[in-house]
Amino acid sequence: MEGKKNAISILLLPWLAHGHISPFLELAKRLTKRNFHIYMCSTPVNLNSIKNSVTAKYSKSIELVELHLPSLPNLPPYYHTTNGLPLHLMDNLKRAFEMSSPNFSKILQTLNPDLVIYDFIQPWAATCASSMNIPAVQFLTFSAGILAFAFHIFEKPGEDFPFAEIYLRKYEMLQMKKTMEESKDDKSPFDKALRKSRDFILVKTCKELEGKYMDYFSSLVSKKIVPVGLLIQDTVSEDDSEEITQWLDKKEKNSSVFVSFGSEYFLSKEELHEVAQGLELSNVNFIWVIRFPQGENNSNIKDALPKGFLERVKDRGMVLEKWAPQATILKHKSIGGFVSHCGWSSFMESMKFGVPIIAMPMHLDQPMNARLVEYIGLGVEVLRDDNGKLQSEEIAKVIRKVVIEESGKDVRKKVRELSEKMNMKGDEEIDGVVEELLALCKNK
Repeated sequence: MEGKKNAISILLLPWLAHGHISPFLELAKRLTKRNFHIYMCSTPVNLNSIKNSVTAKYSKSIELVELHLPSLPNLPPYYHTTNGLPLHLMDNLKRAFEMSSPNFSKILQTLNPDLVIYDFIQPWAATCASSMNIPAVQFLTFSAGILAFAFHIFEKPGEDFPFAEIYLRKYEMLQMKKTMEESKDDKSPFDKALRKSRDFILVKTCKELEGKYMDYFSSLVSKKIVPVGLLIQDTVSEDDSEEITQWLDKKEKNSSVFVSFGSEYFLSKEELHEVAQGLELSNVNFIWVIRFPQGENNSNIKDALPKGFLERVKDRGMVLEKWAPQATILKHKSIGGFVSHCGWSSFMESMKFGVPIIAMPMHLDQPMNARLVEYIGLGVEVLRDDNGKLQSEEIAKVIRKVVIEESGKDVRKKVRELSEKMNMKGDEEIDGVVEELLALCKNK
């Protein structure tokens, strides 16, 4: 390992999902500009996916550190990530991650960082650090509103949540209960990890956007909440994106939508058909990235989509498999809407690039993020039927409203204004983060 010189060293340990690893890496990049040396710790398969993002500019100040998980049945090393992981293996991955704590302890003994920053369900990481007198701080990549909502339910059952704009519909509550029952999950790992954080908790948000939720969350957990800002990744020129950029260059300004449901949710065949028919009915240009779980043989785009769909939309639609340069696409002048699952990182990217959201939440925190999208004025949610099923006509209607029609003018204006405001701020929240981290290391 290269010497840290005089820099304070921090080891970052995100959860094994791209939506967590990406903001941890962006936090790392910003901290290196304040004379911190960063160890980015994750599984080899995850580190391999981000190594190109650690450009020569950061190569001396960000070191990638491999954490090896124990072998479990049906969980080979290429499954040591949530990207492409079949849903039924998620519990196995969580268990393997927790079982890696002895390996994590050895890493801490070898590197002896000044501080550890860990993710949402990893109390064992804080315990390992504490045993070596290394302070540990939790960094949460969810919105403050969702965190406040979740802890309100746990801490004040039966009491109304004080912010009525964040809520779950009946079918979403049923879905959440089912998920918790299937995973045998409760607040315990999250709560323990949160309580072990020293003095304060870092949250991926900004005060102007979520100040009231930050304050309420702080009151529930009795810790200071420190916002880290948007943490949007730099757009890098990729050889793979040249064809996409050229395709977008031919489209009129704000005439197209980008369609993505994240790296962890895989649309059912029924959902794929409703989205496809919605895009076709909308008559709006689109780029759609479709993903299938790893190991699903015989899965291909043509067979998954409605018969003849690709031929019918070939002049105004591009369908990609597995990957798309999301930030590069969203910042392009021809993009006028983002058909999104409302993951928090996607929410932030839309805001940074001034792209209104066509909200289609799928699970976890996404329904509540979608409520925030509408409340803040960043987009419009696609309503489902009483059973939570998508409807192609509704998808088409919302796409046209957000991108084309006069009725969506206020949303488009609000997004532009908020984007300009956030971009003028830059990374000023990081100064507050640095102040807290330095004080903690000094106390050590």
